Amino acid sequence: MLEALVAAGVTLASAGVVYVMAAARVVKQYERGVVFRLGRLRDEVRGPGFTMIVPFVDRLQKVNMQVVTMPVPAQEGITRDNVTVRVDAVVYFKVTGPAEAVVRVEDYRFAVAQMAQTSLRSIIGKSELDDLLSSREKLNQGLELMIDSPAVEWGVTIDRVEIKDVSLPETMKRSMARQAEADRERRARVINADAELQASKKLAEAAQQMADTPAALQLRLLQTVTAVAAEKNSTLVLPFPVELLRFLEKAQQQGVPPQVAAQPVQEQLPPAGGESGAGGG
Repeated sequence: MLEALVAAGVTLASAGVVYVMAAARVVKQYERGVVFRLGRLRDEVRGPGFTMIVPFVDRLQKVNMQVVTMPVPAQEGITRDNVTVRVDAVVYFKVTGPAEAVVRVEDYRFAVAQMAQTSLRSIIGKSELDDLLSSREKLNQGLELMIDSPAVEWGVTIDRVEIKDVSLPETMKRSMARQAEADRERRARVINADAELQASKKLAEAAQQMADTPAALQLRLLQTVTAVAAEKNSTLVLPFPVELLRFLEKAQQQGVPPQVAAQPVQEQLPPAGGESGAGGG
């Protein structure tokens, strides 16, 4: 009798151990457990830690709650200004509703990937090339909104969407390089013209100042000679101002008597009688 009781106790203990082993589950910190009892969804979502289910009746499905980084393959499309480009992106999302992610969509990762590719193609068709190259923040926000709208029903929240690279045809790259070069050359010419304008204004002011004060021109001449002589050149070119020549010419005309000044003119005129006599001879 005692042996029968011991055997029964051992059997029950073994059955209990087997039951516990079959019913015990461990949910990790970054996971949540969704329980199906005879195919029906239980309202309670199991949190992280040790939990028990009914063997052969309940089925526990674990859902990862971590942020998922999903690269979007490069999509080729035509922009609104008829330029063929290839654009790739990356999507960051996480599951916020474990039950909806399991029940409402078959594979939420695949669904988000397909939605991201479709939205990326739509963004390419609605945007111009300049927007893809310079207004990426705005496009990222629009792309995030397009993906997040249907993903909310699946229990998925889109954290961030980033456009990684925009590939252009080689002909378009060369055209953009020529455009940038022409724009830089235009700005350089405008800057040079502005500098010439400012320099001409300053030179005009300096000329006016020198005209009012003739001694300033002589001082400037001496400064120029000093600057040239400092180079230790073997030949020194001394510029002679035209104003000085005119000053000397006026001084000479004022100092010479009118008769002396007119004498050379009379000597240049041949006598009338001499010409006629020479012709007669």
